[in-house]
Amino acid sequence: MSKHSNIVILTGAGISAESGVPTFRTKGGETYWEVYEDDLVPKYHRVEDVCTPEALAADPVLVHRFYDMRRAALAAVQPNAAHQALARLDRSWSGDLLIVTQNVDDLHERAGARRLQHMHGELNSALCAACEARAPWPDPMPPGQPCAMCKQPALRPDIVFFGEVPYGMERIEEALAGCDLFVSIGTSGAVYPAAGFVQLARRFGAETLELNLERSAGSGWFAQSRLGPATQLVPAWVDETLAD
Repeated sequence: MSKHSNIVILTGAGISAESGVPTFRTKGGETYWEVYEDDLVPKYHRVEDVCTPEALAADPVLVHRFYDMRRAALAAVQPNAAHQALARLDRSWSGDLLIVTQNVDDLHERAGARRLQHMHGELNSALCAACEARAPWPDPMPPGQPCAMCKQPALRPDIVFFGEVPYGMERIEEALAGCDLFVSIGTSGAVYPAAGFVQLARRFGAETLELNLERSAGSGWFAQSRLGPATQLVPAWVDETLAD
């Protein structure tokens, strides 16, 4: 690859899966979240049951318990070699860099990345549905928790549910318009708007690279795809990029 100045990196579930973070699973054409509870037996929840505004309104106990379990599970995993490599790139890269993650875990931060945008929210954050204030929240969050700002019993997980607008879209689109390299790591290429980032980057003349365990739904849009585990591909690509 030629030399680059400005890089945008999109990360998805595949980069955290190697740390043990559960991902989407498909069963019989429907998408489920897989969560291991105390008995270590996987429990499956339909996306519609736990990740939509309608689900929160219909069964707040289920939705809050689901995210409580995911939050607790996050404490037991660690950043892997791919997270650490991107953090090293963040520290060393003198040009513009933005790591856009679809993941709601904090593994990029724990590895040391700072130039970061969580487009789908964060597990360790609470959002007030009444006043939209946000606050760190590493603990269980039963329904009806009061907001420290407005005092309303309206805290919910700070997660972008299906049907809601992702965070930071103006920042992301500006970065994509100005980058000369777009890299997608561990994504399915099927969830929009993130699945369309490669097309936007190409429109502005950026080179495009996919690093994925297997070909994705969007692989055809990339100039180059490298297939394999993120823990192998990402450190190798970062070494190559910093040496260029």
